[in-house]
Amino acid sequence: MFRFEHIEYLWLLTALVPLVLLFVWFQVWRRKGLKAFGKTSLVQQLTPQVSSGKQVLKFVLLALAYTFMVLGFANPQLGSKQESVKRKGIDVMIAIDVSNSMLSEDVKPSRLARAKYFIGNFIDELHNDRLGMVVFAGQGYLQMPLTVDYSAARMYLKTINPNLVPTQGTDIAAAIRLANQSFVQKDTKHKALIIISDGEDNEGGVDDAIAEAKKMGVRIFTLGVGTDKGGPIPIGGNYKHDENGNIVLSKMNPTMLKEIADKGDGKYFQLGSGKEEIAAIFKELGQISTKEFEEMVFTDFDDKYQWCLAIAALLLVLEWWLIERKGIL
Repeated sequence: MFRFEHIEYLWLLTALVPLVLLFVWFQVWRRKGLKAFGKTSLVQQLTPQVSSGKQVLKFVLLALAYTFMVLGFANPQLGSKQESVKRKGIDVMIAIDVSNSMLSEDVKPSRLARAKYFIGNFIDELHNDRLGMVVFAGQGYLQMPLTVDYSAARMYLKTINPNLVPTQGTDIAAAIRLANQSFVQKDTKHKALIIISDGEDNEGGVDDAIAEAKKMGVRIFTLGVGTDKGGPIPIGGNYKHDENGNIVLSKMNPTMLKEIADKGDGKYFQLGSGKEEIAAIFKELGQISTKEFEEMVFTDFDDKYQWCLAIAALLLVLEWWLIERKGIL
């Protein structure tokens, strides 16, 4: 198994974007300055040893060195030992709505960001339960199968965004069916499904999906995120408009979410700060009978940061050794 010990350091890679833009701007500015100084052919005759290609190569080497330094700080690891671990808990699937309406900012910083923050805190409170994740909009996709690898869950959580599901809509029935398929089929209890959504634009077919879930012993809980007042939906630097040119306001539909929870033998919660909702949900999950299960997990990991730092050092040496003048390495 491959993982990063400190995945948060990977955000430093975003610094490459402004650095590249700054370098490109400098090259354009420099060329304009040379043109203003005189004819290009004349300037080249006056500076025959200057190589713009080597300047670009030196920057590329520096950028690559920076990239490998960041990877080294994040410490890539390879699992080197697996052990069989017995645990006693339940299976929990989280289905998170990633439709465009979840980008609405009627709750700050956005509905989707608030939902992901809740899931992150929820993962922190897990101990022996297996966790899986489903993302859905107009369709449902299994983001992560059931596992006790909570570090992997946090990594998957960071990648969740509306682009994961190309078909827009809010097909909660598809999410429930996919969650049903992702549970252990032979078990008829020890299961919970938590649906996080604004409940808008439901595609229908929910009752049949809930009935199938109940046969499998799945209790369904729902978390509503958003406000009754609603908010516009940011799309491409603007807001979504209807056919008349008016800004569309997306409003949460708590009634539908409450109905799903009631029919699924669960409870509905309004997502606020997240702390109270987590305590309340864990209280409900504590009433579900647990089971003992055995799972192979990686217990030892080999650090590979030294390889990344060695490559970064080599690239820096090459950059220092490379001279910008033509005909000289």
